[in-house]
Amino acid sequence: QVQLVESGGGLVQPGDSLRLSCAPASGTFRTWTLAWFRQAPGNEREFVATISWPGAKQQYARSVKGRFTISRDNVQSTMYLQMNDLKPEDTAIYFCAAASRHQSVQSTQGDYDYWGQGTQVTVSS
Repeated sequence: QVQLVESGGGLVQPGDSLRLSCAPASGTFRTWTLAWFRQAPGNEREFVATISWPGAKQQYARSVKGRFTISRDNVQSTMYLQMNDLKPEDTAIYFCAAASRHQSVQSTQGDYDYWGQGTQVTVSS
């Protein structure tokens, strides 16, 4: 079992930036596909961004494309989500996920078998 740990969440104002990080508590991401999902209060968890192994391909939800950037450091075995121009509708718990059976981009939650506990991002003035 692989435990993922997110960090970097917080309270920011509209237009601000945040960078989330995700790393395994032990071991490495190996050659797995990685992703970020989020869940806002009262909503289902939704796809945000995914990155392939070793990182050449990325895919984004339409709502964040052009503002968010997903990346991975395969030496440090860490994944990042750079979030710029944050909006109140970006407020959610953000989860990182790893798909051990895939190397290409995957946007479906069912393809992911390891999940973090989540980090809260709140965008409010």
